[in-house]
Amino acid sequence: MINKKEFKAIREELENYDKQREVLIKESRTLLKLSKQIIYSVHRGNMEETEELLKDARDEKAKLDKITRRAESLSMEHSYSDALQEYTEALCYSGFVSSKKLPSRKTIGVNSEDYLMGLCDLTGELGRRAVSLATKRKFKEVEAIKKLVEDIYGEFLKFNLRNSSLRKKSDSIKWNLKKIEEIMYDLRKHH
Repeated sequence: MINKKEFKAIREELENYDKQREVLIKESRTLLKLSKQIIYSVHRGNMEETEELLKDARDEKAKLDKITRRAESLSMEHSYSDALQEYTEALCYSGFVSSKKLPSRKTIGVNSEDYLMGLCDLTGELGRRAVSLATKRKFKEVEAIKKLVEDIYGEFLKFNLRNSSLRKKSDSIKWNLKKIEEIMYDLRKHH
């Protein structure tokens, strides 16, 4: 009546999936941590350390990609997506600070939603950088940050995001832009 071999195979398949999922969650935490360290290192201006961390993060992401290629449904795991968003934020922040350019989602190797979510978070880091630069009276650099955040905000306005988590997260861009505009205003007033 019941094909016991089939049920045994299904059990093994599910057990293997759970093991891979656990590995993915653990490795995602590692990528998330490395990405936060990259951002912190860039804030401190330690570009040598940043380069080492970027290499480690790319290696870690390659491990994660290998796992999700074996079981595609694992790519829907929240921990994986969270790590990719932080990774995007770290690479974009580092890229902007070092070369005034944001890497593309293809260069980073993430899907559209994780890329956009990472850009939302990036505007918060850029706001923090603007505050730091303003205290050093680096007007042109604050202006460049404002222009980038304005451009990001302008592009997000063209999306029809409805009531998704991306739409909710994209609200932060507007507030970060407002904060940077206030910094610019204060700089001009006291310049």
